[in-house]
Order: sequence, then C-alpha cells, then structure tokens
Amino acid sequence: MKSVCLPVLAAYMGVGVQSFATRPAIKTNYASSCSFALHASSDNGMTREPLTGMRETIAVKPSKTFLGVDMNRYNIGFEKSIEQWSADVHVPSSFMDEGIYLGARDKKSFFADIVTVDISRSPNPNGGLGLELLEIAGGRSDGIGITVIENIAQGGNAEASIIGGGSNTILPGDSIVALQLLSDDDSKLPLGEAVVVECLDYDGTVAGIQQIPSDWKNIRLTLKRLRRKPKVVVKLQYPPDQGEEDITLELFAGENLRRAMLTRGVKLNDKFSRRFDSGGTGDCGAEGTCATCVVSVTRGEDLLNKQSIQEQQILVKNPRWRLACRAVVGYGNQEGELTLKVNPRQW
Repeated sequence: MKSVCLPVLAAYMGVGVQSFATRPAIKTNYASSCSFALHASSDNGMTREPLTGMRETIAVKPSKTFLGVDMNRYNIGFEKSIEQWSADVHVPSSFMDEGIYLGARDKKSFFADIVTVDISRSPNPNGGLGLELLEIAGGRSDGIGITVIENIAQGGNAEASIIGGGSNTILPGDSIVALQLLSDDDSKLPLGEAVVVECLDYDGTVAGIQQIPSDWKNIRLTLKRLRRKPKVVVKLQYPPDQGEEDITLELFAGENLRRAMLTRGVKLNDKFSRRFDSGGTGDCGAEGTCATCVVSVTRGEDLLNKQSIQEQQILVKNPRWRLACRAVVGYGNQEGELTLKVNPRQW
C-alpha cells in the first residue's frame, strides 16, 4: 500500500482529511484475488501512453442500450464487480481502436455498460467530487491497473447529484473511464478534451483527475459498470406426430434464435417444407429467403425484434410466424418467457 496525498483528494475527490485519519490508506491492492486479464504486457511491447497522450490510444466506446428498460435491474453489486473486472488489450479493428479496455472476466454472462453522470459543484462549492477509490489490480511499472469507486462520500457533490434525481447514478464498483469539464451555464457544453483514465492504477487515476482545473463548476463522469446479460427462457414445442418432447432453453438477450438453437443441438429446419424462394428442398443457410426455419410464436412476441419488410412479405399469411434466422431474442435488453412451436406447418 501507498499512503494517500491528503491535499489532492481533499481538493479533487472531496474526501475530508478526517476520513483519512480513520482510513489511512484507501489505496488497496486486491490484484491477487481480482481478474486482471491483461493479454499483452510491457514485456511484449505494450506500454501505457502518458496521460497527455492517452486520448489518441484509449477511446471511450459507449455500449448499445435501449430506452424503456431500466438497465439497473441487471447490476451485479460491488463484490461481484470486484471479482469480474478485467483489463483486456485489443488490437485495432473496424469495431474498436487499439488500446486497453475494461471488460468482464466472464464475457458470456456479464458485460461492461457505459453510464454518464453530470456533477455540479453548486451544492458544495468548497468540496470536490466526493468519491473514494479502490485499486483492485495494479503494481505494474507501466501504470496499467483497475481502479473502482468504493464509496460515495456523505456531503460530497457526487452524493448531491444522486439525491437530486436522474436515471444515471454512481454506484460502488463502477470504474471511472473519463472526465469531461463542462461549461458553467445550463447548457453544460463540453470544454476541451476529455481526460481518459480507463485501465489505470490508483496513482494514474488520481493524476488524471488532477488534470481537471481545481475550480471546476460542472463535470461529466463517464463510468463503466458491470451488468449481467439479460436472459430469456425459451420453450420449444414440437408437432405431436414427431414424438419429440418439449425443450426449454435459456438464451441471452441479443442471441440469434436460429443460431442459438442449432448450437444447442435443437432440431429446427422442417425437412418436409418447400422453400419459399425456389420451391425446392433444403435451406438457404440463414439468408432469410427459404422460410424453412419458421417458428410460430404463441407467447412473448414482444421479446423478439421487429420483422423486416421482407420477412413480413414472406409470412404475410401467417402473422404469428417468425423466421428463426432473422429473430433476435430479448429485444431491447428485455427478459421474459418465450414459447414457440417448431415446424408449424406440421401442426
């Protein structure tokens, strides 16, 4: 452990000196018990850029969320977040810039979502953010690590922003990704470039916070928060003549129905069905043209994505049917139960 510089945190984080008297070192290294999945290290040529240059290499990538669903229902809590946080090195691709990004250790069950919170200094002009930080992975010479929010200090401006309302709040276990200075007026326009502190150890995170002028009035925090992936329970019913027992599957929201069923060994395509496009047998390989993978939705239709115009035209005579190859379960990050009849032409 390293001792904490009291003036820095009192000015920037808003944690009083008295708090440190009872908690002399809030910088704690849990690296031995935390997932720190760094797939490339400084020994392999991967080094962390200085704070002044990080904006070019570490980008903030908001995750896709949907209106109408309270994503906080999928929060996993502080202790589980500590276990699951991971730092992953990504090579450049069309989906993501090169850099080191926070994510979940178990990416099948959890994901890192983006939350933004605006904090005003007006409730406590002499105070700071009012956050206590905890380093859960670090100790590297290049400054790479994982630092999370452990507590929201009482009487701080962060606590005031939460009490003031809003759909986005700060929770223990969140990790600060970036800080953006905002204008003093009601427009709260971004001023200058954001300071990015993703995947930094405690010292690097505090150094990033220090880049924000000490007389700030409004600031925007971009946070990453671990959440479990929503699940949909899918009950599959087969035609009585097939002699197949009903099957119940548990799928993650966002999975393609046809692909999910086939990878789990579920019989899907109707071998007796004539193709919609050519009139022959066989399937189109998930091109959405043959209609041999159709299912009939008897419950939970709202848990599937909306039909495309092409799918509507193909299934115009059977509005409750869906092309499994074009259906995505858990649309809008919803959870629930879905009941489908497989091979509906045989019922």
